[in-house]
Amino acid sequence: MNLAIALTAARYGAATANYTEVLRLLKRTEPGSGKQRVCGARCRDVLTGQEFDVKAKCVINATGPFTDSVRKMDDQEVPNICQPSAGVHIVMPGYYSPDNMGLLDPATSDGRVIFFLPWEKMTIAGTTDSPTDVTSHPIPTEEDINFILSEVRNYLSVDVEVRRGDVLAAWSGIRPLVTDPNSKDTQSICRNHVVAVSDSGLVTIAGGKWTTYRAMAQDTIDAAIQAHNLPAGSSKTIGLLLQGAEDWSPTLYIRLVQDYGLESEVAQHLASTYGDKAFEVAKIAQVTGKRWPIVGKRLVSEFPYIEAEVIYGVKEYARTAVDIVSRRTRLAFLNVQAAEEALPRIVDIMGKELNWNEQKKKEELEAARKFLYYEMGYKVKSDQLTDSSEITLVPSDIERYKKRFHMFDKDKKGFITILDVQRVLEVKQNLKGQTLHKPFVLNVQNAGNINQQQYLLQIHHFTCIIFDRTGPGTWGSEPHLRKFSPAVN
Repeated sequence: MNLAIALTAARYGAATANYTEVLRLLKRTEPGSGKQRVCGARCRDVLTGQEFDVKAKCVINATGPFTDSVRKMDDQEVPNICQPSAGVHIVMPGYYSPDNMGLLDPATSDGRVIFFLPWEKMTIAGTTDSPTDVTSHPIPTEEDINFILSEVRNYLSVDVEVRRGDVLAAWSGIRPLVTDPNSKDTQSICRNHVVAVSDSGLVTIAGGKWTTYRAMAQDTIDAAIQAHNLPAGSSKTIGLLLQGAEDWSPTLYIRLVQDYGLESEVAQHLASTYGDKAFEVAKIAQVTGKRWPIVGKRLVSEFPYIEAEVIYGVKEYARTAVDIVSRRTRLAFLNVQAAEEALPRIVDIMGKELNWNEQKKKEELEAARKFLYYEMGYKVKSDQLTDSSEITLVPSDIERYKKRFHMFDKDKKGFITILDVQRVLEVKQNLKGQTLHKPFVLNVQNAGNINQQQYLLQIHHFTCIIFDRTGPGTWGSEPHLRKFSPAVN
């Protein structure tokens, strides 16, 4: 939505710039009155470090949770109106919700709202609501994730086991809740948006939500016109089609399949994401070399995102690998491991489009991995696997898994390694009833082996055999987990 709005604005003549920060506001002295009036901003390109001035008759502050930092550039003494609140969301497999049905409960065990909804063939669940500091890089916590999981359990059948290992991605967003500076009661939260004009003419729009963005924009522009005596007619945005909407139809994806030889799933994704601009993506899609599909190489096999979207994303202002996995596709939000697997190819494609050298490609890869690790839930998933973690398996399960641990540890070493796993996998058809209904996990942070306590912890938390092997006979310590095999049957 954000990108569609920016592209539509550019189509109508707006000058747009991403990765740009405001360093300070520019002011001029008004003749006659001697008042200071805001007349622009000193900006910096955060990718190149280049600084430049933007002059304007009116400056609008629409910076979400950063509202107060810009207001204080105008007046250091102005009181804060933004009360940032952190909201964590998690993504789980699609079977946690019906395809066309969601649930929202505004009265949970502690009064917060909980919902889970079908989204991109997955289930999105949330949310928490807690005070937070303003940051560009909010991080989900294990406490928040467990709160959501605990609440979700209350709405599912008792025979459905809600597992921590089913959390495919997790992230935290900051809601810019605001108090109304124009109200006598400056302490109460305003649930709608607020428009305010400072003595120096800075127009601030704060609060609100995505679903009312057009009304928020109209109210803001109306206030700017009135405060600065700007010549303008009535609003023209009611019914305005955003980028890609003009020639879109529910059956557009069929033309993509017929005209370009795309998979139906990929075609539906492109049509719903890019609208009538999907044809531009299809035109640059690579030939697969297969009988079908003819074009459209996927970035990862289980998701409909294709390599051509990386190239097209660069044309639509994408400048980092994080832009692609989180802001041009939704891969990081749907499955953080799949996003990590796709990163090397994404970086290679972007490197060719943006003329990156090998050092720059390495930096982009590391920056994107860091983003996935801290901001998309990779870290909290690996942090829970410690010797001090609580095991909540029932005693009978613990005894059963201890026996299975000893089955892997045939040599009675006190720990098991990848070689033990491989041996059992090779002979599992001869186990004669020793079926492993629960999965087995190797911890990548434990030098290639795990003891019985760690085995029980990981049985409790995860759903598949995973490891990160960096070379023949060795194990890496980097906490980026990789799928190895489904549960041993």
